Parts: sequence; C-alpha cells; structure tokens
Amino acid sequence: MRDVRVVLIGGTSNTGKSTVAEAVAERLGFEHRSTDGLARHPGRPWRTSEREVPPHVAEHYGTLTADELIASVLAHYERLWPRIEELITDRAQAGSPGLVLEGSALWPERVARLTAPRTAAVWLTADDTVVRDRVRAAGRYEQASEGERRLMDRFLARTERYQTLMVDAVDALGLDRVDTGGGRTVAELADAVLAAVEGQSRPGRGGGAGGSVFVTDEETVDLGGPITRADVRRIMTEGPRGGERA
Repeated sequence: MRDVRVVLIGGTSNTGKSTVAEAVAERLGFEHRSTDGLARHPGRPWRTSEREVPPHVAEHYGTLTADELIASVLAHYERLWPRIEELITDRAQAGSPGLVLEGSALWPERVARLTAPRTAAVWLTADDTVVRDRVRAAGRYEQASEGERRLMDRFLARTERYQTLMVDAVDALGLDRVDTGGGRTVAELADAVLAAVEGQSRPGRGGGAGGSVFVTDEETVDLGGPITRADVRRIMTEGPRGGERA
C-alpha cells in the first residue's frame, strides 16, 4: 500500500461494496465515493421507509426483459466511464487525496486498461442465493404485493446476470475478487481487500491530469440522452464498448 492512492471496488448490487469500501477507506484514511454519485440510473425498485418507488423506476423494471435491463445498465456504464476515468486519473496523481471508489460501473476490462498509476482494484462477489436473500430482505419480499415482487424479481435477474458476466471478465483477466458470503465480518472483508491490493500489480501505469468530475444532482440527469432501444439492441448484440468483447 506504499504507492496506492486509488482503490477500486467493483461488484454487482448487494454484495456489500459500500460497506466494505467505507471500512477500507477508514483504514487507509482515504475518501470513500460511489460511482452512483456520478449519474442517475433507475435504482432499486422497492419501497423503503424513506421513499416510494418512483414511477419511472417501476416502468423501467416492469416493461423491460432481463436481457434489456442488463443492456440498459451496461449502456449507462459505458456513457459514465469517461467521468470515472477522469476521476481516477486525477486522484491517482502523487499528492492527491487518497480515494476508495466503489460501484458496479467499474467494469473489469475498462479498469484493466487504465493508464493511471498508483491504482489497485478488487471485485466483490456473492453467491446468487446470498444476493437474492439480501434483496428480498431489503424489499420485504414476503410482505410485498405481487406487482412489487415482480419488480424485485426483474432486478434480481439483472443483478445475477451482471455478476455472471463480471466474474467471467474478472477471471479471464486474472484480476482479484473477494467473496463476501460465508458469514465473514466487515473487518475480515476489509482485510481481504487490503491483502489483495497489497499483493497485486497495479491495473494500469502512466499518468494524466484532470479535475474532479463529481457534480451536483441537478447536473447528473443526462449522459448524452436517454438509453434508447438502439442502445439496448447494440449492447445485446455487440456487448458494451470499451473492449468487453474481443
């Protein structure tokens, strides 16, 4: 950890990225950020004590198939990547404040092609059963209506599909991943992430400069227009751009 200034923690939804990233950031004295803070995408489609499911989120999960949902989120991450790369490049420079950045938008092939120095990356995974139990607990699945369950099931199908694609990419590239199941504590998972960071070669080398790319909520509505059916068809046929498929 002598040189590392940016730790990236990827993974699908509900694998504990935020919790583990916060613990790692506290250990290192780094700032903790999420890629979700860079731009909006339809979020989790279940009610909480603080919020109802927005109509556009219900429509998103209620009308798209699982394949279209995964294509939509990959298209969103594709558009978001330049902002993520700029942030990483900025914070990887000598003398910049340390950063732990987590989020599903940290797609393995893109991270592996980074030219930022002093950067390390780990992906968190969990058994599909673990993810399913976490989502259903968060959404109070047993008490939910049939319509609410349908939205959660669609979210789960997308989440599981994303993890399958992500794990294939991580393993093909020989990158590090940590399983968050098995009853391991947050402290133990933070230890595992830091051990992986300590032992790995940096995903990229080089340099660069750039300003902070974090913006206010009012500025995160658009990444170049809404996700269109053409985007969905392209992602389903070709995969997301940026080297995800050879």
